[in-house]
Amino acid sequence: MRFNQKQEKGPFDIIGDIHGCFDELKMLLEKLGYQAEGAGYRHPNGRRALFLGDLGDRGPRSLKSIKLVMEMTHRGSSLYVPGNHCNKLYRYLLGRKVQVKHGLEKTVEELDLLSSVQREDFSREFKAFFEAASPYLILDNGKLVVSHAGIKENMMGKINKRIESFCLYGDPTGEVTQEGLPIRRDWAKNYKGKALVVYGHTPVEKPEFKNNTINIDTGCATGGALTALRYPERELVQVSAKDVYYIRPEMRTLLGTH
Repeated sequence: MRFNQKQEKGPFDIIGDIHGCFDELKMLLEKLGYQAEGAGYRHPNGRRALFLGDLGDRGPRSLKSIKLVMEMTHRGSSLYVPGNHCNKLYRYLLGRKVQVKHGLEKTVEELDLLSSVQREDFSREFKAFFEAASPYLILDNGKLVVSHAGIKENMMGKINKRIESFCLYGDPTGEVTQEGLPIRRDWAKNYKGKALVVYGHTPVEKPEFKNNTINIDTGCATGGALTALRYPERELVQVSAKDVYYIRPEMRTLLGTH
């Protein structure tokens, strides 16, 4: 089973949603002690980055962010679980009909600037990368579980469409906000598992610790920070966003802008 990586004990630097914030990603990797190697980065002491998905969209450099993570993963200096934006890009590259707004605008703009050969090369590489990934990973003899949007304890060690969807999207109620965004249940408040679950997906002002879970999506693309959790040390390392690249739809409503 691809999700069972219990033999991988780390140490890891778990990195939250990047969303195209390439400059901040490089700054964070360097702050964590990684050194440039080819098109990627490697840690001299053998630590590995662990990316929680949503590599592109919203920030200014989606393709560079995605390529860096693919390169590091191919070279063995990082692990990766996909996010819902990764899934949407994958379906778009397959030629499926997907809604570009609320997700793919920035990446599609960058793709449209590529030559047909460059686009085909990127499409082939990303599709293979996504298909090789698992929705979640069980690590360090079951002490650590990572997933983009989280995972309930009774889902661990299993895989089906419902679990895949939960790992990508969280636990939607079926209702939406006036901006058309899904309303989600807070699964972490009822989590009672022994494994530490590290996830992102839902932006928070500062890392959110709850019942042996940690949300490290601190909204870099919206002017927050890009956050890493060092494991097993449980130390947080952050770099502040250089700019506000994206205004969330609910904030546009409050500000009266569209």
